[in-house]
Amino acid sequence: MIHALVIGLTLALVLGIIAHKLKLSPLIGYLIAGMLAAQPWWGEPVDSHIVEDFSHLGVVLLLFGVGLQFHIKDLIAVQKVAVPGALICMGACTGAGAIIFHFLGGEQSWLNSVMFGLCICVSSTVVLTRVLGDNRLLQTPTGHTAVGWLVVEDIFTILMLVLLPVIISGKELGPAIGSAGIKLTLLVLCIAFLGRKVMKKVLTYVSRSASSELFTLAVLVFALGFAVLAARGFDASMEFGAFLSGMVLGQSRFASRAASDALPMKDAFAVLFFVSVGMGFDFMGMLDYWPLTLATCGVAMLVKPITAYIVIRLLGKPLRMSLKTAASLSQIGEFSFILATLIATRYHILPGYAANVITGVAIITITLNAALYRFVPVIADRLEKRGIGAKKNVVSNVPPPSDEHHRILLVGYGPCGEIMSDILRKYDLEVVVLEMNIDTVNRLAKQGMPVLHGDARLRSILQMAGAEKAKAIIITTAAAPAHEIAESARGLNPHIVVMANTTYIRNARLLRSQGAETVFSGEEEAALSMASHTLRSLGATEEQVTRERYENRRRLTDAHKSATTGKR
Repeated sequence: MIHALVIGLTLALVLGIIAHKLKLSPLIGYLIAGMLAAQPWWGEPVDSHIVEDFSHLGVVLLLFGVGLQFHIKDLIAVQKVAVPGALICMGACTGAGAIIFHFLGGEQSWLNSVMFGLCICVSSTVVLTRVLGDNRLLQTPTGHTAVGWLVVEDIFTILMLVLLPVIISGKELGPAIGSAGIKLTLLVLCIAFLGRKVMKKVLTYVSRSASSELFTLAVLVFALGFAVLAARGFDASMEFGAFLSGMVLGQSRFASRAASDALPMKDAFAVLFFVSVGMGFDFMGMLDYWPLTLATCGVAMLVKPITAYIVIRLLGKPLRMSLKTAASLSQIGEFSFILATLIATRYHILPGYAANVITGVAIITITLNAALYRFVPVIADRLEKRGIGAKKNVVSNVPPPSDEHHRILLVGYGPCGEIMSDILRKYDLEVVVLEMNIDTVNRLAKQGMPVLHGDARLRSILQMAGAEKAKAIIITTAAAPAHEIAESARGLNPHIVVMANTTYIRNARLLRSQGAETVFSGEEEAALSMASHTLRSLGATEEQVTRERYENRRRLTDAHKSATTGKR
């Protein structure tokens, strides 16, 4: 057992680091680690059954983590796009997958074909969040829409895990579903009751002991205990029981601590799940069914994103957001593995080569998705420059620049942007807001505030906002591409003052070197504010506090100038 764990985890660590360095998902490294671990090079063969047992534990904990981080509010916020979009997209992918498997998978029955299609209609949560995070899109409308889309797919996967035994049992569907529905209802009520009455009290008692080990152990006991309860007491899947326990815990005040203390254990076992999938992967076997492999890749990377793009556009969302959301969905991952493994090994509906093809397609699509996503903004820029899908001035209340008031362009209207706007307007400055969130744009327009819905990087949007005669452009959100916005603004007005907000000091230095006159770093401002408060509490005068803030700002500025001069 230890021999198998050491080889599998060591290879996963090394290849995961390499994949990260190559800007690919670590999942690629874990799957390849499994492929290498299965080779007869290690003195004695790695026991795949042991790895599979641990991987099952990883799947249970993976679903517990999904439940812990599942928030229905994320879905409600984007329900008008995510719910119909995800359902239509999953239906299109299931249908396309069923057709290609029926004709390219050896004349399979339509039940087998539909099951194959269901396995490839869900995207990877791990991959999507990683791609969006690397491109700084998780906290944008695009990120929120994609995450809400995934929530719908996650719910679908959970329902599949619940209904598979019923569908495959061969019993009359109506009574079987009714019986399963009663059992599942009782399971939900039981876990909700135990969660509120027992789990919370135990975790409260354990948390008072100030022992992180006991707290982690308690979380794992409840996660696995509820999973076993679901399987033994209610004939449901262990995965569904773990998901429910995660949901109950996620609604409590212990959610954040459980995520930080207990979920790293989940990550370790989840790695073993991907390693076990890789161990079962037969590359040559995938090549034997290369037409099916290529066709499945086409469904994941063409049918799914194209369908998603069309649906999102029909629902009135802009081209750039539609492209980015659709592109992030063009892959399959962990839930496809889970469904394919269960259907092929436990229920024997899919042949073994079908699960092997799905694994190969996952490796291909995850790799290509991470590599190709970086070109999506370039494609969107070129399309918009040609007038295809270019953002229009949704609100026509932006007056032309006048000589009576200084015009300030404000990019983003979050908490920082709102405070800046209120202060600047008090001094009779004309503020024009550029915002990507259409709901915020509509709200500000109703208030009579000059506002534009569009990407501040586009010259057409800046021209509508009056950048040629603006005194300054203030980028209030750290997620905005400040360098590109500054470059576009200076192309229209070389004398415009550029101010930007960023999170890290190192990013502030980079933005200053790229031409932004003034950059405010969250790290720097937090440090100075805390130091000022500490000095005041110890009796320092306001003059001393002001002098310290000035000296530290000057030191940071001089350090930046020295670094810039050294580079030159």
